[in-house]
Amino acid sequence: MSATTLTPTPRRLTADPAGLDLPSAVSPALAVTQSLTMAWRGLVKIRRTPEQLMDVTLQPILFTLMFTYIFGGAISGSVQDYLPVIIPGILVQTVITTSVVTGVQLREDMDKGVFDRFKSLPIARVAPLAGALLADMVRYLIATTLTFTMGYVMGYRPGGGIGGVVMAGLLVVVCSWSLSWIFAFFGVIGRTATAVQGTSFLVLFPLTFLSNAFVDPSTMPRPLQVFADANPVSHLVTAVRELANTAAVTHQVGLALLGSAVVVAVFAPLAVRAYMRRA
Repeated sequence: MSATTLTPTPRRLTADPAGLDLPSAVSPALAVTQSLTMAWRGLVKIRRTPEQLMDVTLQPILFTLMFTYIFGGAISGSVQDYLPVIIPGILVQTVITTSVVTGVQLREDMDKGVFDRFKSLPIARVAPLAGALLADMVRYLIATTLTFTMGYVMGYRPGGGIGGVVMAGLLVVVCSWSLSWIFAFFGVIGRTATAVQGTSFLVLFPLTFLSNAFVDPSTMPRPLQVFADANPVSHLVTAVRELANTAAVTHQVGLALLGSAVVVAVFAPLAVRAYMRRA
């Protein structure tokens, strides 16, 4: 057999409009299919290690109970009056916090060499990352369902009805999935899973607590009030409250979706390129 027969043919890469390198034989439709296949791998992984769901099962219950009963009387006068305010806020805070785990688990998989194998496959470069993030949407759905369930058990009756609650839940899941691209980027460039977790929470905590999720920003000092009013998390919380409590689709929903699209457009290419360099 000749030497030329043993020499593999180099695989040509092309760049798609979003800046994500794709093998020349992979169409956008095939890239979506491959991402869904990777998402199925993530779901199988969750099924085999159900302890990964502890944060999305225990955190919504604990946070809802603690924040409601600790702050309800002091902020709104009673728990019942505070529930329409706190449940949407807790929902956003819980699901966004859950998205941090995406970056941590991604870093752990990369440390184990799993993504090195994916990198050598003739698949779209975005597929391993997008698949992992799509699988984590199941986690967001679980956290969303448990938060609303706990609120209902405690007496919360959303004025928007089932339709408003479903729209609010879907909005939170979509926005959290977009934010998970930020934490995926941290997961790729971070040195260790611990460093990724620390960096992610350092960014996330000011955004969630310096918002209108728990209190009215007008009660804050002026500099914090300005920050809270401009905070994207505040816009998302307002949109969720309007959907869940009144079923109103206002400009806040549009702002939340627009912000999500911008985050994905910026951080998805950054995450994929960093993955190709460091995976």
